[in-house]
Amino acid sequence: MLAGKRPFLELRSAALQAIRAFFLDDDFIEIQTPLRTPAPAPEPHIDAVPADGWFLSTSPELYMKRLLASGYERIFQMAPAFRKGERGRLHHPEFIMLEWYRLESDYHALMKDCHNLLRHVCAAIDRCANLHYNNRPLRVDTDWQHYSVREAFLRFAGWDPAASHEPDRFDVDLVDKVEPQLGFPQPCILYDYPIYQAALARSKPNDPTVAERFELYWAGIELANGFSELVDAREQRRRFLQSMEQRRCAGHPVYPLPERFLKSLEFLPPCAGVALGVDRLIMLLSGADHLDHVVAFPPELA
Repeated sequence: MLAGKRPFLELRSAALQAIRAFFLDDDFIEIQTPLRTPAPAPEPHIDAVPADGWFLSTSPELYMKRLLASGYERIFQMAPAFRKGERGRLHHPEFIMLEWYRLESDYHALMKDCHNLLRHVCAAIDRCANLHYNNRPLRVDTDWQHYSVREAFLRFAGWDPAASHEPDRFDVDLVDKVEPQLGFPQPCILYDYPIYQAALARSKPNDPTVAERFELYWAGIELANGFSELVDAREQRRRFLQSMEQRRCAGHPVYPLPERFLKSLEFLPPCAGVALGVDRLIMLLSGADHLDHVVAFPPELA
């Protein structure tokens, strides 16, 4: 079984090298942050794995933004992330997260980064032509699709989530009606999420009902999530407390507030950051139909 994975793991190795080269060539610093944290970001639907009184990191985001607040201008890392109870074709409880951040930038710069990164990786591993997924052709070297969340939901789900605060309905319709329509044959940027769907993103200056958040889709699969960062410590605390209350009401564990991160926001200039699921990208580029094929050891065989 392990020997049969060699083509997938060889492609994975080449893709990881191409990703690293892309950022190093653009003067990013590769950094590493702890895999355990005393206080993960209190997101309503993401559960952390306990680890000797702390928690395994669900994302390096809070640590990386503390580095930005210390003056680092361009940073990236590829690191394991852990999320309790996530297991399926597109989900593993342990996976590789690529995150990168830019000072004095916004989500438009990150959209451009995503475009250039995917084209670079596809060229490096010779996947720009004859790329297929589930028997459907894919292209990366053409103009990408761009939908605002409002446009996509009106078109595919029949309602405007920015005008109606219905988070549960939003989550269901995004997965069932919107996502399957995105990213054929070229990748798609879905942008300007309702403010109630963006706890760590800043609101749009000319429309406070939405946040400067985007997600990258390809072949109906979410690959990346990025935003212009919220740098208002008071507002971030308010949103975290709101998320903690949502977790409490839903019966999920409630984590301590990440006070060191909140303190660092007092020194954080305007910036933007994005997280990309490396395993999902490799799955698409290899034509595999399950994450299990593109990692050496799936959870049950670890």
